[in-house]
Amino acid sequence: MLARVHSAAAFGIEARVLDVEVDVSDGLPCFQIVGLPDASVKEARERVRSALRNSSFPFPGRAITVNLAPADFRKVGALLDLPVAIGLLLIGGMRVGTPLRRLFVGELGLTGEVRPVRGALCLASAARESGFEEMILPAENAAEAAAVEGLRVIAVKNLSSAVAHLTGDRQLAPCSAAAAPAPPAAVDFADIFGQAVARRALEIAAAGGHHALLVGPPGAGKTMLARRLPTILPPLTRAEAIEATKIHSVAGALPHGSGLVEIPPFRAPHHGVSAPGLVGGGTRPAPGEISLAHKGVLFLDELAEFRRDVLEAIRQPLEEKRISIVRVGGAHAFPSDFLLVAAMNPCPCGFAGDARRACRCDRGERQRYARKVSGPLLDRIDLHVSVPAVPWSDLSRSCPPEASRSIRDRVVAARGLAAARAPGRAALRNADLPVSEFDRALSLDASGRRLVATVVERLGLSLRALHRSLRVARTIADLAGSERVSGAHLAEAVGYRIRGALDARTVDRTAGTPVPCSSV
Repeated sequence: MLARVHSAAAFGIEARVLDVEVDVSDGLPCFQIVGLPDASVKEARERVRSALRNSSFPFPGRAITVNLAPADFRKVGALLDLPVAIGLLLIGGMRVGTPLRRLFVGELGLTGEVRPVRGALCLASAARESGFEEMILPAENAAEAAAVEGLRVIAVKNLSSAVAHLTGDRQLAPCSAAAAPAPPAAVDFADIFGQAVARRALEIAAAGGHHALLVGPPGAGKTMLARRLPTILPPLTRAEAIEATKIHSVAGALPHGSGLVEIPPFRAPHHGVSAPGLVGGGTRPAPGEISLAHKGVLFLDELAEFRRDVLEAIRQPLEEKRISIVRVGGAHAFPSDFLLVAAMNPCPCGFAGDARRACRCDRGERQRYARKVSGPLLDRIDLHVSVPAVPWSDLSRSCPPEASRSIRDRVVAARGLAAARAPGRAALRNADLPVSEFDRALSLDASGRRLVATVVERLGLSLRALHRSLRVARTIADLAGSERVSGAHLAEAVGYRIRGALDARTVDRTAGTPVPCSSV
């Protein structure tokens, strides 16, 4: 006797539909699973046997063979327990009430409870694309799966409720989509006094999608500034929310019972993270921190303390906004369109250039510290920002700083101007604009064109640095509501590029103060 049940398995952040074929024949009692299962799938034999018996369903005492087709890739995880159990019940005589194309996923406990699985949104998307009408899955995964339109999502807590729904004894209502719970608004730019330059730089970063490096002594507020950057980013569009939720679901970072991730994520890995932990990888490729920060912020605190190979691994994703991981079993591509914010001290002791405390590092120590971060990586960071210690006069002001809400309004307006220059791509930022379209979007006025020549001749910027400065200038003009990029906009943009070399590289050995640089 043969029964066929449909299921699915995640492959990266995509999924493939599977045929779970269950055959029961005469012979010595045995339970075999074929079709390239891993150890966790093979262990389904014991889970399914106990779940059926403890739920008062019959278990055939004959030869059982389960085939997972197609067999050209390895099946991983316990999400195939439920379809295997349903297949055995169909062979045992269970009659299905409503004839629908159904797909089943779920892990079974020994008592028959249906436990949550990873990647439910990916599995639901694959079900909808393959023409399935209904998906039966664990209750904790239903909210995210229900975000897929045109698919009936049925949440079950145990095997008995799944059977009752299939036979028509107790029909379950389909679930509706829900957003992931937003964290409490515990941080706001109104908490930060002073640091006008750093606040302005992060506003530009949010408006144009530009990466930023914060350089300053310990306790100056670099981490506080970075953690408040997501509060001025616009909410994710539906397409962005679905993509971000898929990544978090596959990685197991989505809380059970929550729906779509609708606010930009914030990730702050420790500087001891490995390269696979940061960019993704492993025997079974999984998303790394740069993918979990997709459409949000990746904060690298103490940038110079990260291993050199780890930092170099993010150079390609910074440019291509995705990471490809190739293994023997196939290639996996994970999106990684994140906003990088890094923070570091100007020297090992942290007080080079500080007016209140003398630097204890010699010139060699400062140079070795600066060389921990490669020039090509720094060249890909658009905004290099000095974050000095905040004087008491700024902390004692009675006027509260500007809140995140008003800054976010300007960011949204600036992104709207950028999107208007590229119809049909509403989420486009100036940092994302293709090179072929950038010249038309730049729109330099006469003063801006004159300053470009001066910048190239006097500062010796690389072509990449100049191009990135022009993109930052375009964002500054958008924040000002200007259609043309003026010399003042470009001067401010180039000023951020100069500060990076000033703070991170060139510190006077004797005085411990920054070396003067010619004004743009």
